[in-house]
Amino acid sequence: MKKLILAAALVVAGFAVEAKASVVNDLTVNVGEPKWEKSAAGTWMGAEKTWYKLNPKDASIWWSKDGKKWEAVKDGMWQDKEGKWLKIVDKDLKWSADGGKTWSQVPDWTWEGHDGVWNKFDKDWSLWTAKK
Repeated sequence: MKKLILAAALVVAGFAVEAKASVVNDLTVNVGEPKWEKSAAGTWMGAEKTWYKLNPKDASIWWSKDGKKWEAVKDGMWQDKEGKWLKIVDKDLKWSADGGKTWSQVPDWTWEGHDGVWNKFDKDWSLWTAKK
């Protein structure tokens, strides 16, 4: 009788492990990698529905509220969706979570815009976008 109960417990435990593994695998498959596409316009959404773009010749940042009239951003900074400040420093993309007191490199040069679109620069400063 003890052997029968032990065998039943092992079978149930086996099904539980199998079910848990299949759920984890399904979640992993569904997440996937984002599909990055080169941005035709080269613009991204910042805070307060402000559009930004990069001039790759001098790494200057420009902003516009309407997409027609553009002005240089004097400090070269913009905010991501989480409120971190980003800017290009010595040919590298940096961000600050403390209002610009300290800066660190942005991993993979990616950030999320206020519209939920992910953005990144490549080595030539071209903008790429993806929805996750």
